[in-house]
Amino acid sequence: MWERIADFFGSLFSPASPYRGPLFALVTLVILWVVYKLATKGLRRYLNRRSAKGENAQNFLLLWRYVWMVLAVILAVISLSGSLAALGISAAFLGMILGWSLQAPVTGIAAWLMIILKRPFKVGDRIIIAGIIGDVVDITLTHVVMDQVGGTVSGEERSGRGVMIPNAILFQQIIYNYAFENKYILDEVPVLITYESDCDAAERISLDAARQVTGDIIRETGKEPFVRRELADSGIRIRLRYNTFATERQRISSDIVGLIIRGFAANDKVEFAYPHTEVVHRPKVVS
Repeated sequence: MWERIADFFGSLFSPASPYRGPLFALVTLVILWVVYKLATKGLRRYLNRRSAKGENAQNFLLLWRYVWMVLAVILAVISLSGSLAALGISAAFLGMILGWSLQAPVTGIAAWLMIILKRPFKVGDRIIIAGIIGDVVDITLTHVVMDQVGGTVSGEERSGRGVMIPNAILFQQIIYNYAFENKYILDEVPVLITYESDCDAAERISLDAARQVTGDIIRETGKEPFVRRELADSGIRIRLRYNTFATERQRISSDIVGLIIRGFAANDKVEFAYPHTEVVHRPKVVS
C-alpha cells in the first residue's frame, strides 16, 4: 500500500508529469502560509508587549502581511516551472533586488525593531542623536520624533521645535540617553573664588545650596552632593557636583547658582574671582 502511495506521488512530481508545476506552487504556498502564521503569532505577542504604541505594532504587522503576500505570489508563479533549482535561484535573486531597491525603508524598519528589542531609549527619554538633543515624543516605523532641547537658545531648555530623525541613520550614529539606567544624571556648577577667600566656607555655602534645591533627589537616591577643587589662573575653582533630573537640569542649576550668589554676598570671607590685572607699585628705596 505504501509503495503504491509513494509511486503515485512520485509520478505526480516526476519531470514528465503535467501536474509537477502546479503541485510545486501548491506546496510552496502551504509552506509559506504555515511559516507566516507561526511567525506572525509570536511576533504579534512580542510587539504588543514591547512597542510604545499599539498603532506602530499594527502598522508593522500590516506591512509584514503585505510582504508575505507579495512573496507568496512571486514564488508561486516561479514554482509553476516545476524546477527546484529555478525556484532557489529566483528567490535569492528576488531577495537581492528587493534588498538593494528598498535599502532605506528596510533599514528604517530594522532600526525600529532594534529599538523595540534592545530598548536603547523610549518615549519620554532625553537623548542625543546626530548632535541633536531632544525629548522623545514618538517612535514610528520610519522616524524618531523629538521635542528639541536647545537649538533656539543656549543651554538645555525645550525650544518647542519638533525634530524627525530617520530611523535609517540610527545604525550609523552614537546615541546618548540621559536616562539609560535611571532618571538622574550627574551635573555640576563651577564656582571660581579668589585665592584669599575662605575655601571651606565657599564649599559649605555651595553644598548647602545644592542640598536645599535637590533635597528630594538626595532622599530618593541617597547620594549627597560633593565638590572638587582645581587651581586656576585667577583663583580656586570649586566644582559642585550633584544628581539632578535630566529634563530639569537647567532649572535646577539656575536655582543653585542663585543661592550660591546670595550666600557669597552674605559672607565677607568669600569673593568671586574673575580675570583681571593688578598693578602693584613699590617705591624704590635708595640707600
